[in-house]
Amino acid sequence: MVKEGALLWEPTPDVTKNAKVTAYMEWLGRPVDYQALWQWSVEAPEEFWASVWDYFGVVGERGDGPVISGTMPGAEWFTGSALNYAENALRRAEAEPGRLAVVSRDESGGRRTLTLGELAAEVARVRTGLAALGVGRGDRVAAYAPNVPETLVAFLATASLGAIWSSCSPDFGAPSVIDRFTQIEPKVLLAVDGYDYNGRHFDRSGVAGDIAARLPTLAALVRLPAPGAGRTAGTGDTRGTEDTPDAGRTAGAGGAVDGDGTPGGPATVLTWEELRSADGPLAFERVPFGHPLWIVYSSGTTGLPKPIVHGHGGIVLEHLKALSFHQDLGPDDVFFWYTTTGWMMWNYLVGGLLVGSAVLLYDGSATHPETGALWRLAAEEGVTYFGTGAPYITASMKAGLEPGGLERLRGLGSTGSPLPPEGFAWVHDTLPEVQLGSFSGGTDVCTGFVGAVPLLPVRAGVIPCRCLGAKVESFDPSGQPVAGEVGELVLTVPMPSMPVMFWNDPDGSRYRESYFDDYPGVWRHGDWIKILPDGGCVIYGRSDSTLNRGGVRMGTSEFYRVVERFEEIADSLVIDTGQLGQEGRLLLYVAMAEGAELTGDLVARLRTALRTELSPRHVPDEITEVPGIPRTLSGKKLEVPIRKILLGVPPEQAANLDAMANPEVLFAFTPES
Repeated sequence: MVKEGALLWEPTPDVTKNAKVTAYMEWLGRPVDYQALWQWSVEAPEEFWASVWDYFGVVGERGDGPVISGTMPGAEWFTGSALNYAENALRRAEAEPGRLAVVSRDESGGRRTLTLGELAAEVARVRTGLAALGVGRGDRVAAYAPNVPETLVAFLATASLGAIWSSCSPDFGAPSVIDRFTQIEPKVLLAVDGYDYNGRHFDRSGVAGDIAARLPTLAALVRLPAPGAGRTAGTGDTRGTEDTPDAGRTAGAGGAVDGDGTPGGPATVLTWEELRSADGPLAFERVPFGHPLWIVYSSGTTGLPKPIVHGHGGIVLEHLKALSFHQDLGPDDVFFWYTTTGWMMWNYLVGGLLVGSAVLLYDGSATHPETGALWRLAAEEGVTYFGTGAPYITASMKAGLEPGGLERLRGLGSTGSPLPPEGFAWVHDTLPEVQLGSFSGGTDVCTGFVGAVPLLPVRAGVIPCRCLGAKVESFDPSGQPVAGEVGELVLTVPMPSMPVMFWNDPDGSRYRESYFDDYPGVWRHGDWIKILPDGGCVIYGRSDSTLNRGGVRMGTSEFYRVVERFEEIADSLVIDTGQLGQEGRLLLYVAMAEGAELTGDLVARLRTALRTELSPRHVPDEITEVPGIPRTLSGKKLEVPIRKILLGVPPEQAANLDAMANPEVLFAFTPES
């Protein structure tokens, strides 16, 4: 076992001197002291966020209104200002048209690139095409699309018009996408006919048609080129494309939607090439600070997904701050995060353009043809900041990988779920010069509340700091702040990237119920957190899936840390069936590693480890083998839906099957009648 809090990495004097956040403090005239800077950022948020605008020279009009007016929920920012996300993302294109902006890779080795000049030109053409379809300020453009340059171009073109973007990954099933897109009533849908994953091709032409047929407001459907088809949003090497399953397919082939205006389809159906066929100027519609930029969604594991709306200004300021000061990114960097277009990390990744970094888009499996695929990709592309989910780091550790060729790598980001101390130690042992930045936040704000900064050391299992501008506190059940003990993660000061609203929530009731019902005027995020005396933080998982045994509360991350250390176990899920005022049973489900069996000896060793390392209260009442652990498409374990199933809720009501990566395993958890 690795001791929580063990020192693993410290910044060298050169790291501190050259950090982007150091330059910012010098510009402010403040001493280089992160904790003092954080304290100022949350005690004087008006001054802090105004300084972020000024320091980065945000393109737009500041206006003469207050930086913040009102309180949560409903705080408003930079009244009277006007700006556009796309204008800020492409601000360097005219002066530096030859600078690399986008690198795109896929499973087969296919590679495309876009310079800033090429990216701006593509955005201008697609902007012209969207405008010709009637898209304007406030209209919605939805995309059922992979993580490829066309998707990024379409997003920037949409934003440039003041229209509103929303995307889902093509691994989503049709009902899941329809649940999302019918709520926002898009005018245009971009849809891909298929995608490649884990060495296989998945046809999505029929799904795209089904989605379009269920969107009555749709004026046009744009068919995106399938993998291996001829593409123009990107140049350079296309090695490997002849081996992809769809080589030779024409863009827009397939589909179930007629383009003649007959029932079941939009009046206009066109290909990507047709959308981008006309030249046009690159212009930007400047909009108020809180004007909707995009709509993202809650995980969708139960009920209709929440359509969360973020504004242009809030995202521009938050991503400039987070990517520059916390990820330490700038124009000399290549930024990568393994994600799909259905996860907020895609929105965060493309934010690299705001700070001048080149962004690396990858479409495919993280572990095809082997576990080290992403490390090899990072080495080949000279990635300087590599982001992934905590499960990939754990899988790399278990596989005994020793990634090489990563001389340019300075930072490694981990998110999605808590990373155990052993994962921290593996990163340090394998990549000792690289700073590990474990981050925790959410789709709700499209950023992290707590994370790393180049000025602070990294300790096993500990997130180094609360992020600038994020007044994170730990509350006990009575709503009082606590230090050094586990409590509810709350924010007591607003942040500009908090949702401007939920779509179709005119009175704001759904928004308030989601975050402000428990503590009026205070954002409750739904995670357990412990804040240490030095400002470090430990996240213990979701507070609504916590374990409570004999009054002892513990987040599930600690449980998984013990169980998944066993080589025989590939994955696990722990559920406490207790209800308010009634203790239930503690159930452990395990998915076995290939060739391993759940023997009596293994069960005994698991029980001993849990009793010894946690407490006797945390020894499961039952340990059961299952074919797999249910996860969302973004990789999160479905703890709460499984708990509902165990308490008698039918699986199809407890979880949205189309929002799951492996819905077939869900029914293994149905109680026997």
